[in-house]
Amino acid sequence: MLSVLYEDATLLVLDKPAGLLCVPGKGEDKQDCLSRRVQQHYADALVVHRLDMATSGLLVMARGATAQRALNEAFANRQVHKHYVAVVDGLLAPAEDEWGQIDLPILLDWLNRPRRIIDPQGKPSFTRWRVLEHNQIGQTTRVELEPVTGRSHQLRVHLQAIGHPILGDALYGTPANLGKARRLLLHASRLELTHPVSRQAMVFSSDPPF
Repeated sequence: MLSVLYEDATLLVLDKPAGLLCVPGKGEDKQDCLSRRVQQHYADALVVHRLDMATSGLLVMARGATAQRALNEAFANRQVHKHYVAVVDGLLAPAEDEWGQIDLPILLDWLNRPRRIIDPQGKPSFTRWRVLEHNQIGQTTRVELEPVTGRSHQLRVHLQAIGHPILGDALYGTPANLGKARRLLLHASRLELTHPVSRQAMVFSSDPPF
């Protein structure tokens, strides 16, 4: 079932469930994906950006090549703003409502792909974050994340790099970390963009299912 939050002749905004690929992968077992499900109902729908398979939340698709070019340009120029909610291992400082930042270059770990690593030879990568809530009993922290750059696995790699991996992360977490959640606790919760045709400012939100 598709969760379509908005549709018009130019774009679609969808709420992707965790565990669903955005585009087809390699192998017959990886052909079911969000883009193909959407294209069964909207034949002109085209991919603009992606979420990791394990990540849930907001995603925009273009309708037609002209809209795709315009939205791709908006993403490339950082005119689309995305916010995520995650739950991470440990009690993350600073105090609530103070923004922190992670500025660490990310490189593909070629021998262990699709993993990424922090490496001086990597691409510049910048993440803003703030604490939403501390869980003293579980020793976890709910955080809001803003990826200023858009590298693959950026949020997951950056949180691991500062010693607070996202709960349920099978790629970057520890066995103890995996035991605290049944899924990756990362959700694309807010999406802000300017409509390519009307130039109207648009804001979409989606509550995390965790």
